[in-house]
This record gives sequence, structure tokens and C-alpha cells, in this order.
Amino acid sequence: MSRKLENSELNRLDVESYKTAKKTPIILILDNIRSLNNIGSVFRTADAFLIQKIYLCGITATPPHKDIRKTALGATESVDWEYRESTLDLVRELRQQGVRTIAIEQAENATMLNTFLPGSDTSLALIFGNEVKGVSQEVVTASDEVLEIPQFGTKHSLNISVSAGVVVWDIWSKLNV
Repeated sequence: MSRKLENSELNRLDVESYKTAKKTPIILILDNIRSLNNIGSVFRTADAFLIQKIYLCGITATPPHKDIRKTALGATESVDWEYRESTLDLVRELRQQGVRTIAIEQAENATMLNTFLPGSDTSLALIFGNEVKGVSQEVVTASDEVLEIPQFGTKHSLNISVSAGVVVWDIWSKLNV
């Protein structure tokens, strides 16, 4: 029989310790995300895996907002974030800095997530797109590569916050073998 752990037994970092902790070399880019709940959920995932930074682009809302706060549960205080108007300009800038930019999308010649090997030589910027339109074609084209989450049911896609959790966990686990 297992006993659930109390929060005090989880040995989590406080916000100050989180800020100074060594980060996972992953950046998340949210390309025109409409749902404030999705944004908050991505913040929580980013906190859980010590993500370097989140970029909120285009129409993506920014903290502080009560609906982001509701799902982020304080992660907007720990995770470093920045707003950028243009996802495309940001992707170009990060590529110039040597960051490997990866659109998470269903596209021709996409690499399936389960076969993707991240390498440990550079930071990765993972780009997640709008709930209806996905990552814009111009951003997909400007990215270094495209990753696709294999799916086997009747639906065409996963919710963006679910996609972020799946992709971040998969890459984090491959980087931390």
C-alpha cells in the first residue's frame, strides 16, 4: 500500500532557489495562444522541468491575469518569461544565437517525437502554435526542424498544454538519461 505524500514532503524549490537553479536547455515559444488556461498550464509544465524561459508571442496574453494565475499556480513567479510581438522575428533571432528552433506541428518531413534525439550541444526552442491554426507556416518554414507527436485516434491534434507536457517530458527525459 502506498501513502500519498504531503506537499511538505515533496522537497520542492522555493521561488528564489528556482531562479538560481541550473535550467534545462529548453525554451518554450507560444505562438498566438488564445486560451489563458493553456498559457497557465504551460507555465506549470515549464516550472516542473526547470525550463530556461517562455516567450509569449503575438496575441498570447501575459501575466498577471487571473485566468493564467488560476492554472499556473504561482509558476509565473518562478519561470522567466518575456513577451514578443513577432514569433518569426524571435525564431530568426534565436537561430542567430545558435539555438535550435523546433516547431511542434504536423508537417511534411516532420520527425516523430519518439525517434527524436535532442543532443546536448545547444539549447532547444520548442514552438507551440495556436489552438486552431497551429504554428504559422512562416514560423514552420523559418524553424530548423519540425517535430510531430505521433497520434493514433480519430482527433487531428492534442490540446496545446497537453502537447507541451508530452514534448517537454520526452525531451527532458532524453536529456537526463
